Amino acid sequence: MTCGILLLDKPFGLSSNAALQRVRRVFGGAKAGHTGSLDPLATGMLPICLGEATKIAGDLLDEAKAYEFELQLGERRSTGDREGEVVERRAVPADLTTVFADVLPRFRGPQMQVPPLYSALKHQGEPLYRLARRGEVIERPARPVVIESLELLSCGESTARFAVRCSKGTYVRTLGEDLAAAIGSCGHLAALRRTAVAPFDAEAMHPLEAVQAAADPEALLLGADAALPHLPPLTLADADFARLQQGQRLRLPAPGAPGRVRAYDAQGRFRGVAEFLADGVLHPRRLFNDLGPARA
Repeated sequence: MTCGILLLDKPFGLSSNAALQRVRRVFGGAKAGHTGSLDPLATGMLPICLGEATKIAGDLLDEAKAYEFELQLGERRSTGDREGEVVERRAVPADLTTVFADVLPRFRGPQMQVPPLYSALKHQGEPLYRLARRGEVIERPARPVVIESLELLSCGESTARFAVRCSKGTYVRTLGEDLAAAIGSCGHLAALRRTAVAPFDAEAMHPLEAVQAAADPEALLLGADAALPHLPPLTLADADFARLQQGQRLRLPAPGAPGRVRAYDAQGRFRGVAEFLADGVLHPRRLFNDLGPARA
């Protein structure tokens, strides 16, 4: 049974869902879900959970993400990226390195950000981008985000490249527009690449072409437990795991403070997430079904 996480390097021009469906075909139509959409114009890390690993996809959705992006200054576009129509033009300051150095500190840390109109957020059940295409403008309340780091990588005459690490729910297109406004200009994203999704900061990504051509695509998968290094491990005897899988609660020695744990069976296979409550009883949370033989 296919079970694991593929760190796909999503190609330019393909939607996240289209990339997901192509990966599913490689793995024989296995159940799958991605953990955070990338726009078709964006590239980079798209973790895809396959099989039973889809049960822990929500943990990756909540994690911080890192991007590199290029900001084209002097033109603001309707979509916030190069795909939209030009809706505003403004002059570009002469010394971009200096002006950005002055404004970057105010963008680091907790922020309130207004989501873009061209986004998948829903209003009365309909995605905002569909309303925008019909010319409807919907009020979007600002939402809290955290910019963990933001660095200027390089500058041209009217372009600037940045690296950012941010909380979930951060729109880099909006960040780019806000940066341009802060220096007295306007702008849009010319390029966007996601470089990391925590906890996957240094692991290799796999281009779609390499996944499709792989003789053994299963060898490209990370174990589902790789998404949960912050949870302590707990190995259960077969009888205890069977009871837990049936929804029964167990009173066992906890590996630490109350909280969630990575549950492994006696063969060393990761079998999902359980939780010790304050009363010291272990409760099932998201357990996997039979995974076949243990990996070597």
